Amino acid sequence: MSNKKEKLFAEFTAPTKQEWLDKIEVDLKGADFQKRLVWRTNEGFSMQPFYRKEDIANLATPEALPGEFPFVRGNKKDSNTWYVRQDIIADDAAAANAKALDILNKGIDSLGFRIPGKLVSADFVETLLKGIRCDIVEVNFHTCQRHSLELALLLADYFGKQGYDKEKVAGSVDFDPMGKIIGRGKDTTALLPVAVQIVEALKDYPNFRCIAVNSDMLNNSGAYIVQELGYALAWGNEYLNQLTDAGVDPVLAACKIKFNMGISEDYFMEIAKFRAARLLWAGIVKQYGPACDCACRMVVNAVTSKYNQTIFDSYVNMLRSQTEAMSAALGGVHSIVVVPFNAPYEAPTEFSERIARNQQLLLKEESHFDKVVDPSAGSYFIEELTDNLARAAWKLFLKVEDEGGFLAAAKAGTIQDDINATNGKRHDDAAKRKEFILGTNQFPNFTEKSEGKAPAACACGCGSGGEAPFKAVNTSRLAADFEQLRLQTENSGKVPTAFMLTIGNLAWRQARAQFSSNFLACAGYTVIDNLGFKTVEEGVDAALKAGADVVVLCSSDDEYAEYAIPAFKYLDGRAMFIVAGAPACMDDLKAAGIENFVHVKCNVLETLKEYNAKLGVK
Repeated sequence: MSNKKEKLFAEFTAPTKQEWLDKIEVDLKGADFQKRLVWRTNEGFSMQPFYRKEDIANLATPEALPGEFPFVRGNKKDSNTWYVRQDIIADDAAAANAKALDILNKGIDSLGFRIPGKLVSADFVETLLKGIRCDIVEVNFHTCQRHSLELALLLADYFGKQGYDKEKVAGSVDFDPMGKIIGRGKDTTALLPVAVQIVEALKDYPNFRCIAVNSDMLNNSGAYIVQELGYALAWGNEYLNQLTDAGVDPVLAACKIKFNMGISEDYFMEIAKFRAARLLWAGIVKQYGPACDCACRMVVNAVTSKYNQTIFDSYVNMLRSQTEAMSAALGGVHSIVVVPFNAPYEAPTEFSERIARNQQLLLKEESHFDKVVDPSAGSYFIEELTDNLARAAWKLFLKVEDEGGFLAAAKAGTIQDDINATNGKRHDDAAKRKEFILGTNQFPNFTEKSEGKAPAACACGCGSGGEAPFKAVNTSRLAADFEQLRLQTENSGKVPTAFMLTIGNLAWRQARAQFSSNFLACAGYTVIDNLGFKTVEEGVDAALKAGADVVVLCSSDDEYAEYAIPAFKYLDGRAMFIVAGAPACMDDLKAAGIENFVHVKCNVLETLKEYNAKLGVK
């Protein structure tokens, strides 16, 4: 059988890369290869439309083995399993305990407790963990940074009293004072020496980490993937450097650091990010001379993004978080938190939390993502993407080091400025629909109402009074501007009605009516489409009869010279008049008094704000 296969394959000559390129050039029929097919990433490098074995011949990553330094292919050798984690607000110990016990029977094997600092006490910890086997279930804790040491000491005491095998206790305490500088602009430098004491308190628990790098806040502030990765590495290195300078053994220091990273919507790039992150972190830790390579393993808790979640058409958030969770699982992370789909506008409900849990369980129990180690390995595209991303992130890491390290850069505000600039660019791109937000700035649900939904306020209990001494990242979601506009329209008591006056060429009028309907529905306007009219007068009369506040003329560019001015004059100011498109005769139409045009080059957000102002929507 093998001989037959060999003979069969021998009949075919493998085309060279140049032959593929020549064929592509023919198929493009003169179109620019670089513009049409090469992906220019936000991360500053380009990806080709296809890769061959020779493209990765000089890369080291394909030769790596699972579970071995530099861990690019994952920390495990025999599986790709991860912890399914759910976070709980623990402002009532008994209630949080009851909820934890309940969800442990529903597929969760990692718990995250957010405890208000003022409630930290031995009694609270005992009540919270009653009936929870901390040597079987991973337990993670977040509290006020000033109470983290107290919590760590209480946990160590509690674990000891329970007689747990210290090697079986897994979890973390989320101590990250530098995160407060980045996220809130607060001066928490006085807390940095506490890190050594927390590490000392938990040194006997090798699988319990207590120093956190919360780069998910960068993800939730709109950071590009290379920014989150590069800054996360510098962030972790700063803690590692401070701990070792204080006399902590490099192995102990590295084994106490945990990364909480975000997951964006860029599916393949995120898979590559987690692979590149392990590769680079292993190299960083290696420079500290640890006694064993096991200290070079990067432990990542991946959290689906809040940045791209929306209030309107919120069930689409499930699709977003599902692909994000897939990226993290295929990327080989330690644990995953799926943020419930309704988090942008309300406290998660029993239903939304159940869906979030099941999203991960489906990946495990039905898709078997936990069975194969590094399933993306050997993909020429993923290997090249991992390498390019690692190179770009390393350049950013070195730049931060040249600025004096992460802490110095955070105090100077250069990191925050970089992230906020990206966030501003992404908001601007969303306003122009260069970046799509399904259901918000593209293909909105025309009939959806907010039904009382509004952006959720920050639930942080750390107190943010007074002027912050440092800059902070801006955490406004990508959809926030459009949501504010749509809520303004809905709450004004005067929702404009937009009427599509379709006339002339069938294909053009239908396409432009669809475009204009989507455009105006982004602001929550009521849209009335039509099959077409024989005359503009007939269309205008129908629009006024329907109570239209806006009349949109939809036709072809050539026909606008015939229809636009007569329609505008016949309407005679009884409603706003818009021409759908940017025809060659636009200057003539403007000279006749027509001032409103909607087309692909418009800034959708600013245009709709202008229309709201003209229509008296406040």
